[in-house]
Amino acid sequence: MRNSEKLIRVLARDADLSDCRQLLKEGSRSFYAASVLLPTDFSEPVTALYAFCRIADDAVDLADDPQTGLQEIRDRLNRVYAGNPFASPVDRAFADVVRDFGIPYTLPAALLEGFEWDVRGRRYQTLSGTYAYSARVAGTVGAMMAVLMGVRDKAVLSRACDLGVAMQLTNIARDVGEDARNGRVYLPLDRLLHHGVDVESWMADPTFNSGVRRTVFEVLNAADVLYKRAEWGICQLPARLRPAIFAARSIYAEIGREIERRHYDSVSQRAVVSSRRKLRLLGSAMRKAGMRRQTDHAPPLDETRFLVDAVTQTA
Repeated sequence: MRNSEKLIRVLARDADLSDCRQLLKEGSRSFYAASVLLPTDFSEPVTALYAFCRIADDAVDLADDPQTGLQEIRDRLNRVYAGNPFASPVDRAFADVVRDFGIPYTLPAALLEGFEWDVRGRRYQTLSGTYAYSARVAGTVGAMMAVLMGVRDKAVLSRACDLGVAMQLTNIARDVGEDARNGRVYLPLDRLLHHGVDVESWMADPTFNSGVRRTVFEVLNAADVLYKRAEWGICQLPARLRPAIFAARSIYAEIGREIERRHYDSVSQRAVVSSRRKLRLLGSAMRKAGMRRQTDHAPPLDETRFLVDAVTQTA
């Protein structure tokens, strides 16, 4: 390849990544804050990965016909894996990542399955069901991030999926009111019923009550267990990558603490972690990255096992 052709390819790649970075900055302030601790050679594929996940979500959520949007993004994913990406900066950048790091197709396909569950308006009778949804829309991201870091060990992959599920549980606990007003509920229905909440009546007029408070409390407790388990996995990552992942873990867990400070009311208000608090958490992440954690031999969640197997069986 002539030098001029190489230059054109490099410039095109840089332009694609610039578009991906803008999506990251606009789409997730918490993840963007953590990403500043990533070394450049790793932040680029992570940014491309995030950008594809973001446009996939938007393709379904913002489409006039969500089913059509879902099919279109599936077609785009298939083109990525065929080596013929759609003419979009995000698709091209993600195709490079898939090729360079060998991300198993099962992982992004499971992400789109989670979006399909949203389109169907699926609800979850038990915490296991909420785990299964979280495994698809967030555990997949944890698994793909681990692949980018060169992880193929089952135990570490299990903890990466734990972290993704924990983050999604936090999102669910934070967005209870917003989701309900959009006709969605991700809290385990059996726990709401146990705490005296008639789900259909409540969805017609979402208000904060003791039953919702207790259910949010339980979901956050489940998230905290997984955040704790994830710490050992983070400590197994390359040293230069640990601060950013600890930062992401800490910032998301802090959302849960903010919900707690608001007495678990995520119906009439939405918990936000301040920029000042995020900066303090970034500093503490640097310290935590050098700490040792007791070995965690816990198996993967039953709901994330298929993600772990998809990576280890293609290693």
